[in-house]
Amino acid sequence: MPLPTIHNRQISWTLLLIVGYLCYLLLGAMVFHLLETRAESHFRDQFQLKKLKFLQNHTCLDRQDLEQFAQVLMEAWEKGVNPEGNSMNTSNWDFGNSFFFAGTVVTTIGYGNQSPSTVAGQIFCVFYALFGVPLNLAFLNRLGKGLNAHLITLGRWVQKPGRAQLYHQKDFHASIAASFLRFLTASQVVQTLAVAIFLTAGTLFFLVFPPLVFSYVEGWSYGEGFYFTFITLSTIGFGDYVVGTNPNKHYIPAYRSLTAIWIVLGLAWLALVFNVGADLMEKFLQQKWQKTDISLAEGATTKLEDEPEQPRIHTHS
Repeated sequence: MPLPTIHNRQISWTLLLIVGYLCYLLLGAMVFHLLETRAESHFRDQFQLKKLKFLQNHTCLDRQDLEQFAQVLMEAWEKGVNPEGNSMNTSNWDFGNSFFFAGTVVTTIGYGNQSPSTVAGQIFCVFYALFGVPLNLAFLNRLGKGLNAHLITLGRWVQKPGRAQLYHQKDFHASIAASFLRFLTASQVVQTLAVAIFLTAGTLFFLVFPPLVFSYVEGWSYGEGFYFTFITLSTIGFGDYVVGTNPNKHYIPAYRSLTAIWIVLGLAWLALVFNVGADLMEKFLQQKWQKTDISLAEGATTKLEDEPEQPRIHTHS
């Protein structure tokens, strides 16, 4: 039995990754289907009941008039106009909101609650994104490298004489953590601590504290604020939660502009975290797959070695 070649292992690994990816999508579809279908049906029934009650309380209207007015509201929402409130609402295209929209274009977040309605604006948006998206990727790549450089600098700072030797002290090896850390080299311990500091600081600054601010300003719960934070920084951008769109709130002029800057910095940090996580997951799966291949190959080799040699039959003419 021939041993598996490197090419065959690469093909097997690719097929495993494809199957795992499709299975993950199927799992997500099944879970979302089970969780959201019943709630959607409930909200639809409640909406129909509210429409009937509204018609009963306003006998001067018929169903057709109500449907036409609902269509007007939908068209207003699609054009980025919040139907709630009055004409005194803040413009969606003042400089702060336009700056925020430009950020959602180049970062490909695309909440969907605001889009250009003029032909000139749509054409400009196409070319703006055509050059802006690569520029944003180059900027985030450079920013990510800068964060990585600071991470390396932090590791070197911790590894300086007088600090790195702390990992070699006898009291440290006598502690509870030594049972795990003694299997690692000093450089590995330093790298682990540097990464832990980087992840902790980034998590606090980009994922933990911002929901508190959004909860206070927007009136959301902390869970809703955290949901918005992660959906935004991961560039998923559903558009169900967007900052600065409540007509009953009075926001400072620079609120959305500051949020856009926070988004760009958070994108760089989360992109770096995702890249590290993807690399670790790929290496882990590859190691498991290679170990399986090696075990199968060794088992096949052992089986061949253990098989008794078949006696040869000689025929005489």
